Amino acid sequence: MAPEYAMEGRFSEKSDVYSFGVLLLEIVSGRRNTSFYNDENEVSLLGHAWKLWNANEATKLIDAAIVNSGIQTEMLRYIHVGLLCVQQFAKDRPDVSAVLLMLTSEISNLPRLKFLVIQEDYVPQKSLVPTGFIAITT
Repeated sequence: MAPEYAMEGRFSEKSDVYSFGVLLLEIVSGRRNTSFYNDENEVSLLGHAWKLWNANEATKLIDAAIVNSGIQTEMLRYIHVGLLCVQQFAKDRPDVSAVLLMLTSEISNLPRLKFLVIQEDYVPQKSLVPTGFIAITT
């Protein structure tokens, strides 16, 4: 679920792009995001994918059943596209047509990934309290 939807109830095409990115990473890794938990690092599948990508070890994310199938370059491309789709802020994610183009063509230079901020650290951009109201916390 896209952070902006979970935290603020805002839904858009970019929320679908986020969900597609999660699905793409699940397919490449052979692991479900909802059942993934890395005890060593206490991260989700997405956090694990980001950590491997930033450490230049993204090949470790690829499912063991396909890692030696000769399509490692394609799998790294799919990981890159998946991570582009799960950028924290919707404005940083590609639109659906760009995702399709990145997956079906030989674009040599994919967009750079923004600095990682793990989903669990998401902070809403706007207050959930309507203007003119006072928020009371206990």
